[in-house]
Amino acid sequence: MATYLVTGGAGFIGSHVCEELVSRGDRVRVVDDLSTGRRENLDHLEGVELIIGDVADPKTADGAVAGVDYVVHLAAIPSVPRSIEDPLSSNHANVTGTLSVLVAAQRHGVKRLVFASSSAVYGDSALLPKHEDMPTQPLSPYALQKLTGERYLRLFYDLHGLETVSVRYFNVFGPRQDPASAYSGVISLFARCFIENRPPTIYGDGEQTRDFTYVRNVVDGTLRACVSPGAAGRVINVTCGGRVSLNVLFNTMRGMTASTVTPNYTDARVGDVRDSQGDITRAQALLQYAPTVLLEEGLEATMAWCRDQTFHTTPV
Repeated sequence: MATYLVTGGAGFIGSHVCEELVSRGDRVRVVDDLSTGRRENLDHLEGVELIIGDVADPKTADGAVAGVDYVVHLAAIPSVPRSIEDPLSSNHANVTGTLSVLVAAQRHGVKRLVFASSSAVYGDSALLPKHEDMPTQPLSPYALQKLTGERYLRLFYDLHGLETVSVRYFNVFGPRQDPASAYSGVISLFARCFIENRPPTIYGDGEQTRDFTYVRNVVDGTLRACVSPGAAGRVINVTCGGRVSLNVLFNTMRGMTASTVTPNYTDARVGDVRDSQGDITRAQALLQYAPTVLLEEGLEATMAWCRDQTFHTTPV
């Protein structure tokens, strides 16, 4: 039995990480400022210790890290548009927070720290699939902040011998992703629109492609990165390795419902990339990782969760 700290553990991905750790019998501590995370995401889990606080504060980070074996660092403001609108608060969460957790992890001698990075660091390169050794071209403050976090992790590995791994996520979706948020993933937003029978907005022509990855896959890859012997010091894509256009996604999801809505198209957003697809060769080799939940199964599970939430929150 090991002890894990999950920063941002009350959030969408973090709560799924906690769920898996609890099911395995590990001890789990969460630190979250609840700015985007929710206590309710952890209510069904027994024995999870919740610290409410900002990991960018060194005292909070130090207290949270003390006594743990592994750190899964997910705390962030994961939004390209928000980072463009408010780069200062985004940088505070995504860079200062990461550095604060790294300093605490080094001080307390944790076995390994795994950092949730992003495919946004690749930018809009035409080369597909995107592999970890290709040049990075961040197009937004968020992408630059995630790349800075990766560089800090590698620096602490080289300077101090702190075992670190950066896992690059690609368009993660699933239950507990808030469809009411303006910064939520497109799948949760589409799902809410279909359930309410109103047209969603697609930015651009809808032919842009994404490597959508069900949350259970990234949880598996992330936890494998905590213990796999050859992963220390590396950057690793954790995704499905495919891609689908937003138009195809829209039609697939609409086919799962009785909705007849059509999308509203508007101008593409600044900082968005045209196409994204990850190469998972390194994850397969170093983590023995392979996605177990493919797109349609994940969409069905997400739609079912969204319907349930709508049922429980709509006044009678």
